[in-house]
Amino acid sequence: MKAIVFHKPGDMRYETVPDPILKAPTDVILKVTATAICGSDLHIYNGYFPQVENMVMGHEFMGIVEEVGSDVKNLKKGDRVVIPFVISCGSCWFCNHDFPTGCETTNPSNYGPEGGILSSKGGGLFGFTNLYGGYSGGQAEYVRVPFADVGAQLVPDDLSDEQVLFLSDILPTAYTALQWAQVKEGESVAIFGSGPVGLMTQKLAHLMGASKVIAIDPQDYRLAVATAAGHATHVINPDKTNPVDMIREFTQGRGADVCIDAVGMEAKRTILEKASNVLHGQGGTSKVLETAMSAVRRSGRVSVVGVYGTKYDSFNLAQFFDKNITIKMGQAWVQNFNDELLSFIRSGKIQADDIISHRIPMRDAPKAYDIFNKKEDNCVKVVMTP
Repeated sequence: MKAIVFHKPGDMRYETVPDPILKAPTDVILKVTATAICGSDLHIYNGYFPQVENMVMGHEFMGIVEEVGSDVKNLKKGDRVVIPFVISCGSCWFCNHDFPTGCETTNPSNYGPEGGILSSKGGGLFGFTNLYGGYSGGQAEYVRVPFADVGAQLVPDDLSDEQVLFLSDILPTAYTALQWAQVKEGESVAIFGSGPVGLMTQKLAHLMGASKVIAIDPQDYRLAVATAAGHATHVINPDKTNPVDMIREFTQGRGADVCIDAVGMEAKRTILEKASNVLHGQGGTSKVLETAMSAVRRSGRVSVVGVYGTKYDSFNLAQFFDKNITIKMGQAWVQNFNDELLSFIRSGKIQADDIISHRIPMRDAPKAYDIFNKKEDNCVKVVMTP
């Protein structure tokens, strides 16, 4: 079959790889009908998450069940499903306590309680390095889906692939961020990043009744999409004005009730910040999180779904303490929210496919990675068909 394969940072290739096979009775083989490039894929593409072996990429995908393992009960050949990027066994202690990203079963070679940088990680993820199980991803014609009964979302015939594809990651990731922050009607929500996750967070914050949805992004074309599709009531380009000052101006000097970090470690860095990284052994930057801590009001909540992969020496614990900030961060709890989110899509409460800027055949993925990474051609979200 054909797939998009990571070889080394900056080197994605469209090439032939072996077809997947059933390895356990709880597996299915999925024929992929739609897949996407995620901002998290860029962390591998840019070398922030090390991967020494070639790997089939992609954790946002859906398709049609082609083969079914003998112990699969809820799926049959021909079913159309969208697959969460988190691989959950459904029966370990963490899965039984509604914490699928902590699954004790799906990352057998590298799981542990510590949460280290290069070891003792969480549960398995599709196409996201050997640190998270080494599973082949869904930027391919076919993919093996382990523990297929757990989380695979049956798709109604009256919904297109593009309407539901983002249930794989960015839509539940956005909802997880808002649920962690316990957003209430009438509150102000500042969302750092107007990429795909940020845009979904804006949409859902509006749906949840936020009085102010403040979008922060250094790309004006993304801010235009935030206004048109994300329901942002205010936009800020941090390269042109101080975002903390502006957020306080919008909120009577207090700061936002909630700040969401949908950027993570790959924010723009200065030369000095890059030099500091070398000195301290850090990857990327924590400045978006630090800005969110300043922009949130006292006793406010900060929710982080942008990815951080290393430690940082500049985290301001004194500010965190003095402002009495609540913070929660991590991988999204996709399986917990997808039934509700599918109902939002079916009822028309939320539209997910209006952020797609590029629709391409999968063979063009290497070029699309480059465009998405460089933020060229007004690229917001790339969807591919095998």
